[in-house]
Amino acid sequence: MRTDRLVAILLMLQRREQVTAAEVARELEIGERTARRDLDALAMAGVPVYSVQGRGGGWRLVGGARTDLSGLTASEARALFLVAGPASAATPTVKAALRKLVHALPEPFREQAEAAASSVVVDPRRWGSSRAEHRPPRFLDDLQDAVIRGVQVRLGYVDGKGVDTERTVHPLGVVAKGPSWYLVCATDAGRRTFRVDRVSSVDPTGDPVDRPEDFDLAESWREIADEVDRRRTPLEVQAVCTLEGVGVLRIGFGGRLEVGGPTPDGRVEVVLRGRDEHMLAGELAGLVEWVEVTGPPGVRDHLAAIGRTLAERYS
Repeated sequence: MRTDRLVAILLMLQRREQVTAAEVARELEIGERTARRDLDALAMAGVPVYSVQGRGGGWRLVGGARTDLSGLTASEARALFLVAGPASAATPTVKAALRKLVHALPEPFREQAEAAASSVVVDPRRWGSSRAEHRPPRFLDDLQDAVIRGVQVRLGYVDGKGVDTERTVHPLGVVAKGPSWYLVCATDAGRRTFRVDRVSSVDPTGDPVDRPEDFDLAESWREIADEVDRRRTPLEVQAVCTLEGVGVLRIGFGGRLEVGGPTPDGRVEVVLRGRDEHMLAGELAGLVEWVEVTGPPGVRDHLAAIGRTLAERYS
């Protein structure tokens, strides 16, 4: 989008004092002819830029201007680059343009803008549901700001039993999971996750966050979500499935399915997770064409009982 390119060029001029059309083209991944047209368009629009001819020439701001032509404050820059992060519903083109803009931001803004772009993950599914709802809780902005600025906070928190406690945490990121928001942070007891709607107070300490160099919020959340899913579906069923049935199982069970190796008769070993034997048997009863449960015995017994009931009712 041309507007994004023009803003990017302005910020490049502010940061570097002088740029060439070749440098603009290389950084913004456009042709040199397009870069020259954009630079000319800035001048025609009244922006104080001019070209220096000859060897070592390029484009400069009049008087070597170093003011913030974007007009962005630090907070506005952080807010802008939130749309470039994984939480955004923006198109890939918009995200790519904003990620390029971050390289042209003034130095004081750049680090926090980059942090903003990776500070939030949105996982739209509820635990155990596919519906998505979003109602940001009271302290969400304060915690997100602490993540972006990289400062520790004294966190007041009310647990599921109503007990109010206070602890100092290192905020690493915030995640939306369906209608709920979670804070992922480091503590003295290791990495922990807190529901933001249970946070009763947030008091930044000013001390820097100890952020692991290899920390990735999206990957960390995947690990957390997988662990929660395992706790919610503790029962494992062993079965063998025809090759064509594996796709049906993927649709019905999603992350609760693990596909193993082949069997001598050409089928595939699978492991399925569920909450209890009765519910898993109910899910599997309609898949008898593709799936044969081998264990545990309780699930096989439930399936046999379902079969007898169906035969009696519909014979």
